[in-house]
Amino acid sequence: MPKKRDSSFPPPDALVAFIRAHPGKVGTREIAQEFGLKNADRAELKRILRELADEGVIAKRGRKISETAALPATMMVDITGRDSDGELIATPTEWDEVENGEPPKIRIHVPRRAQPGTTAGVGDRALLRIEKLDEGDGAAYRGRVIKVIDRAKARVLGIFRSLPGGGGRLVPVDKKQAGRELNIAPIDTGGAEDGDLVSVDLVRSRGFGLASGKVKERLGSLATEKAVSLIAIHSHEIPQAFSPAALREAEEAQPATLKGRDDWREVPLVTIDPPDAKDHDDAVHAEPDPDPNNKGGYIVNVAIADVAFYVRPGSALDRDALTRGNSVYFPDRVVPMLPERISNDLCSLVPGQPRGALAVRMVIGSDGRKRSHSFHRILMRSAAKLHYAQAQAAIDGRPDDATGPLLDPILKPLYDAYAVVKRARDERDPLDLEIPERKILLKPDGTVDRVIVPERLDAHKLIEEFMILANVAAAEMLEKKALPLIYRVHDEPSLEKVHALQEFLKTLDLPFAKSGALRPSLFNRVLLQVKGHDSELLVNEVVLRSQAQAEYAAENYGHFGLNLRRYAHFTSPIRRYADLVVHRALIRGLGLGEGALPETETPETLSEVAAQISVTERRAMKAERETADRLIAHFLADRIGATFQGRISGVTRAGLFVKLSDTGADGLIPIRTLGTEYYNYDETRHALVGSRSGAMHRLGDVVDVRLVEAAPVAGALRFELLSEGKVIPRGRKRDGSKASTKPSNSHPGRSPRDKVRKAHKGKSGKAKPGKSKKGKAWKR
Repeated sequence: MPKKRDSSFPPPDALVAFIRAHPGKVGTREIAQEFGLKNADRAELKRILRELADEGVIAKRGRKISETAALPATMMVDITGRDSDGELIATPTEWDEVENGEPPKIRIHVPRRAQPGTTAGVGDRALLRIEKLDEGDGAAYRGRVIKVIDRAKARVLGIFRSLPGGGGRLVPVDKKQAGRELNIAPIDTGGAEDGDLVSVDLVRSRGFGLASGKVKERLGSLATEKAVSLIAIHSHEIPQAFSPAALREAEEAQPATLKGRDDWREVPLVTIDPPDAKDHDDAVHAEPDPDPNNKGGYIVNVAIADVAFYVRPGSALDRDALTRGNSVYFPDRVVPMLPERISNDLCSLVPGQPRGALAVRMVIGSDGRKRSHSFHRILMRSAAKLHYAQAQAAIDGRPDDATGPLLDPILKPLYDAYAVVKRARDERDPLDLEIPERKILLKPDGTVDRVIVPERLDAHKLIEEFMILANVAAAEMLEKKALPLIYRVHDEPSLEKVHALQEFLKTLDLPFAKSGALRPSLFNRVLLQVKGHDSELLVNEVVLRSQAQAEYAAENYGHFGLNLRRYAHFTSPIRRYADLVVHRALIRGLGLGEGALPETETPETLSEVAAQISVTERRAMKAERETADRLIAHFLADRIGATFQGRISGVTRAGLFVKLSDTGADGLIPIRTLGTEYYNYDETRHALVGSRSGAMHRLGDVVDVRLVEAAPVAGALRFELLSEGKVIPRGRKRDGSKASTKPSNSHPGRSPRDKVRKAHKGKSGKAKPGKSKKGKAWKR
C-alpha cells in the first residue's frame, strides 16, 4: 500500500494541467523540476503518472508525456476526407487550434444499414455520437452519424469584377480562399455588374489556369450595408427563407384564447425593451407581498410569450426553428428563428391585445432570496410598451406622457422589488466584468453613421435580474419533476488558464491566491483592486479570456459566471430554441395542455439538440462580429493615412491587434513593422518585447496608430504603430523577477522611434471613455 502523500505534493489535476500546457515536450524529469520534487519523490510521481495513464487521462510516447484529449459524447463535425482504407475522416466544427492544438481526427463508422438522413460524404457537416478508440492508427475517435446537418456545396460567395470585353473575375470573400479568383465567362455573368456580391457555382474544368464559375445569384452591391450583412449570412449558411409548410402553418395559426388558461388580463404587466426592438416576448410586474410572514418581501411576475402553443414538436415550424437554433441580429436586420407572423404578431406582447403566455409567480423574501415559485399558462394583456431609457427617466424624475400614469402603480414597485432582489445578487457575487460594448448606428441609406457605447441603466439590470430569477425557477421546477431539459451551463476556468492568469497578475503585483474551490468572488476581488486604475480594462480583458464559454447541455454542471448551481433558458423562446424546449418540458411536467415535450424526448436526444444549437449560437456570434468588422472597415476605407488612438486588444506572435477608441474597430499591426530589432512574444505578460531595447507593447496599452490599409470585403484593417513601447529594466519583469532572455518568437522591423518622429501631430478619432457593459462570453 503506497504511503500517504505529503500535503505539498502536487495533486493529479495540477500535473495534468502542466502536461496539457506542454504537449509532448515534458517527461518525468521536467515535471519534477517544475514542482520542485526531490529524488525521494520520484517513485510517488511515477506511480501517479502510471495511474493517470491507466485511466486514459495521459499517454506516454517514449520519454515524453501528453494529455489524452477527450471529446464530448455528441458533437458537430466537418467531414474533411478519407483515410487510406477509404473510411470517412472528420474534425470538430468548432475547434480552437491556438488553445487546443491540432484538431483530433474522428473516423466515421458506417453501418451496413444506415438510417435515413445519416448517409454522409466528404464536405458534409454532421452530428456524431463519439467514442474513443484504443488503437493508435491515425484516428483517436470513432463516430456514428446521428444526422447530416448540411450537405457539401460547390458554391462560392464573392465580389464580381468585370473585365474589358465581357466576362469577369470573382474575388472570394472567404479569407481562406484569398487569392483563388475564379474566371467568369461572358455568358455566365448572369447580368452581374462590377462590385456586385454574387453567389457562383463552380464549373468543373480539365484545363489549366483559373477555375471557372457561373453566377447563380446576384445578392446586392457592396455600396450598401445590406450586402455587407448578406456576406455573413451566406458565408455562414444562415437560413433566410422559411419552408412553404412553415409559412403556411404560421399563417393558419389562430390567437390564443382563455381556454385552459388562467386569466391575468387585469395584471398590469409591462414590457421594457431596447427602443428598436421588434419582438416583445417578456413582460414583468411586481407588488409588495401582502403576507404578514413576509414583511418587506415582494411578488414578482414574469410572463413569457407562449411560443410552444404555436410551434408544436415535429411541425414544419419546429423543424425550421431547430435548423436556425436562434435568431441572428445585424445592424440593419434580424434573421429570425420564427416567421414574423409568430414572432412579431401572435407572440409579441403588444399593449392592449390579449396574448397567450407562460408565466412564473415568484415570492421574494426581504433578503432578496426567492422563497417559492409557481408556473401558470395564462392569457394576459400588456399595460404598456416601454424602452429602457424611458423607464429609467421616469424613475429619475422625468416621466413622459406614457410613464407618468405608470410611475406609482407599476414602475416604482418594480424598482423597489429590484432593490430587494439585488441584495441576494450581491451576496451571490457573480462574475462582475466591465467590458465596453459598442453599438453601430446606421444612416437611412444603410451605411455607418456612428458607433456608440450605450449607457447601462438600472432598467437594464432590473430586467436582467428578473429574467435570471425566472430561468432559475424553470430549471428548479423541471429538476423537481425529474424531466429532461436543456441547461445553460458555464464551466469554471481550466487549471492552465487559471495558472496563466496568476502568472500575468504577478507582473502587476496583484495577488491571486487560489485556496479551496474556485469561485467568481476570487476574480471579483482582483477586478475591485484595479477599479479606477489605468490597468482596469487590461485586467478585465485578461480575466474574461480566462473564462470558459457558456453552452447548452442536457447534463448540468452549473453556471460558474452567474454562480448558480442550476440554470436554464426560459425567457426568450421567440429567438432561442433552448427556451422553447424548456417551455415544452414545463407544459409536460405541470400538465398545462397542448404543445408539451414528447415522451420520446430523453436526455440522450436532448444532448444532440444541445450540441446542435450550441454550434448555431456560435455561428450567429461569429456572423454578427464579422459584419460589424466589415461595416467599420467600409466606414474607414476613405481615411487611409489618418491617425487614431486606441488600445492594444490582442498580442500574438503575428503582431499586435489594436481596438480604436471611437469606433471599436480592430486592426493588426504586423510584428515585422514594429522596429529594427527583434521582438519576443511574452505570453505571460501578453506583450511583445524588444530583445535589444526592452521596449514592451502590452495588452491594454493606449497607443496612437496610422491606418495604412482597409479591406471592406474581408473586414480587415492594418495599422502602423506611432507610439513607443514602455521600456522595462533589462532582465527584469515588473514584479522584480527575472525575465526570460530566450526569444519565443522574434521579427525585425523599423524602429518605433523613427515612426514617432514621422507621426502626424493632430489625431482624429478620439473618444471619451464610455460607460461599460459586462462581457457576454459567459453570460445568461
